[in-house]
Amino acid sequence: MKIISGNSNIELSKEIAKYANTPLSTANMTRFSDKEIFVEIDENVRGEDVFLIQSTSFPANDNLMELLVAIDALKRGSAARITAVLPYFGYARQDRKTGPRTPISAKLVANLITTAGANRVLTMDLHAGQIQGFFDIPLDNLYASRLFINDIKKENAKNDKLAFVSPDVGGVLRARSFAKKLNADLAIIDKRRDAPGVSNAMNVIGTVKDKKCIIVDDLVDSGGTICNAAIALLDNGATSVYGYCSHGVYSGKALDNINNSVLKEMVCTDSIKPTFEVPECMRYISVAPLFGEAIMRINSESSISSLFD
Repeated sequence: MKIISGNSNIELSKEIAKYANTPLSTANMTRFSDKEIFVEIDENVRGEDVFLIQSTSFPANDNLMELLVAIDALKRGSAARITAVLPYFGYARQDRKTGPRTPISAKLVANLITTAGANRVLTMDLHAGQIQGFFDIPLDNLYASRLFINDIKKENAKNDKLAFVSPDVGGVLRARSFAKKLNADLAIIDKRRDAPGVSNAMNVIGTVKDKKCIIVDDLVDSGGTICNAAIALLDNGATSVYGYCSHGVYSGKALDNINNSVLKEMVCTDSIKPTFEVPECMRYISVAPLFGEAIMRINSESSISSLFD
């Protein structure tokens, strides 16, 4: 098999290739003077099982276009199978119509990846489960929960009373799965949005008094939701609040919001390469072993679902 990396997160791609004991194949992905993207695969891929790693994070449009052009290059190079490996799937928040004459961009992106020539997709913690149905090709959706659970067990050496918290109603299933696996309590934040991009955590559903609270979410963007949720939890008697998210988008004033928040620590995976100096209150967990194992199993036609046990 061949593993090729786009420019969005080369460090993660190198770690994945190292885990899979496969050298990272070289490819020339550059820009013309007008910012058009040019891709040239430097190795023979005819008849190969190729895994193209590219997160469609900021700058989302550039990284997405680079992914599509690279898939086309591999297809025209007669690769036997092309798997688009997207540690972070951008546009996932646009998974339904939110009003009249609005797009379902997640479906559009799925169509683009399929039309470009990808034979299957490997991603992690999609923002909405129904996005799996947007693709007409096989899709494997990995979960960072096992990595987080192992980390939480390690960090919770004092065996504090834990409560897992969903920052909104939509994330209840995620928080419940954490609580069930660690025999902990569950709480939910009743979130009310006052304006687009601005949220206020109003009520806490569940008992968090004298408990170490862990907010789990699939992504953190501006950080407003999770920071407001932390305040609400402390106001309801929580001893401390930690945040865990699969994708650290961290746009706008996210760093300031998190640095100035009451969160003890914000933990996320390296699905998105940080574009800033990571402060002490933030910590990254590598998903390279998770993706490396999944890639080897896809290549050998082995089970992926056993990774979730």
